[in-house]
Amino acid sequence: MDITSIIFYLFASVSVASAFMVIAARNPVYSVLFLILTFFNAAGLFVLLGAEFLALILLVVYVGAVAVLFLFVVMMLDVDFVELSEGFLQYLPIGATVGIIMLVELVMVFASYGFSGETTFPQAAPDGVTNTEALGRILYTDYIYFFQSAGAILLVAMIGAIVLTLDKRTSPKKQNVAKQNSRTKQDGVENINVKPGQGL
Repeated sequence: MDITSIIFYLFASVSVASAFMVIAARNPVYSVLFLILTFFNAAGLFVLLGAEFLALILLVVYVGAVAVLFLFVVMMLDVDFVELSEGFLQYLPIGATVGIIMLVELVMVFASYGFSGETTFPQAAPDGVTNTEALGRILYTDYIYFFQSAGAILLVAMIGAIVLTLDKRTSPKKQNVAKQNSRTKQDGVENINVKPGQGL
């Protein structure tokens, strides 16, 4: 078994285990940490496939969006931030473990280049075409309908999140379009002659 296969099995096993812990952890902070670890290992698998663009997009977009996800968790579940900040040291072991695993995997990925005279990673794109260009060609030609459908699903999910977190007040202020359209200059402007030394 070569070093590439060992790295693949490492990334795959850690990714599956951390994905299971995302839904198994009772603490939302632990779930977020395991979710970051899952994304990191998925990005490592993309690097092994030679699709470094997808790996970077996965890290930048999804790991960056974890902060927004954590914000929604705090909003929806009403997590006590003061209590979480007081117990910071109890989260240190799991955070240090996740960080060490990421560091070891990074070292193994970059060290695998030195085990052979040539690059051990396959090239995902044809010769003369970058991975980004090849991905764009496939995404906007063969899979354009799936791409647009995913955008529509994300739009519906965004609207659903807004509806779920909307503050339903008993007497909300509503807009009266007819009253706004019939507004005249005399209704909106009032000239007042203020005498010197006197207020309004």
